[in-house]
Amino acid sequence: MVSDFGGADERESWGLVAAAGVGPLRFEMSPAEVAQALGVEEPLARVGGPYGQEDFADGVKAFYDPETGGLACVALDAVSGPQVFLAGVPLGGGDPGRGQEFLLEYASENEHWILFTPDGSLALTDLGVLLRDQKVGGVRLTRPVFVKEEWFESQHYRDHLPLEHVVD
Repeated sequence: MVSDFGGADERESWGLVAAAGVGPLRFEMSPAEVAQALGVEEPLARVGGPYGQEDFADGVKAFYDPETGGLACVALDAVSGPQVFLAGVPLGGGDPGRGQEFLLEYASENEHWILFTPDGSLALTDLGVLLRDQKVGGVRLTRPVFVKEEWFESQHYRDHLPLEHVVD
């Protein structure tokens, strides 16, 4: 199994709570609860858009379900976002090809459901993990995105995952 596609760095480490959230954030939290969990009074920016995007310090972006108003998706910057590990492997800041290879091997070994999104990203839907890539300087690096399982189960949300301000 590929085990070292992400670089070593000094950023904060967050744990993955399968299909429930990441770090201190849990799906269905209100915007106020998200800010409180991140230890701030409000986000750095309220970008808005169809998913009520909010940008926080350290490369954390929160997206909300337009039907429930609760947290539905968290995107972490490839370089400045908290690092999340899956089976000891860092998900952020690595080579996208090696990242997808790792997820495919991990899914096969652990019987997880996989999904390729319309933009070619790979997700382990039952864990809520989506691995996108982000342009950093002249290279592309892995950028982990955590999505509530109901969005992967919905054809509409699966085809319209929050991309507007996530990719670059």
